[in-house]
Amino acid sequence: MNRLKKITHSILAMATIGFVISSCEKDKHIPPDVSFKTGAGYTSADATVAKGLAITVGLNAVKKEDDMLTYNVSYAYDAATTTTTTFQTFNLAGSEQQNYSKDVTFTTRNQAGAEKWIFTITDKDGNIAQKQLILTVQ
Repeated sequence: MNRLKKITHSILAMATIGFVISSCEKDKHIPPDVSFKTGAGYTSADATVAKGLAITVGLNAVKKEDDMLTYNVSYAYDAATTTTTTFQTFNLAGSEQQNYSKDVTFTTRNQAGAEKWIFTITDKDGNIAQKQLILTVQ
């Protein structure tokens, strides 16, 4: 009987340890789902464009679990360090709103080269979703 008691205690101890370890795993956070708007008037893929051309990029974001907090547009010319051009903080906290939509219009340089445009949405847990375009200006 003593041996059965020891086995039962061992099984209970292992089950408890397993439960504690599995409950300590960090939650996996899901970043917002981000996509480019497509259709007439929007640039939604890498492209070769003219100097000094007005470009409109539309971005759609859907929150997956947490409220979205920031929207950021940055760019880099010819593989240089990125520069932020637009930064907006918004709060969907407590709202039923799941979607965010933004259009950005900018003009390409009057100089040939590559322009990398990065569009970023960050939620309140710091999960980041990005889309980027590379425009070859000729």
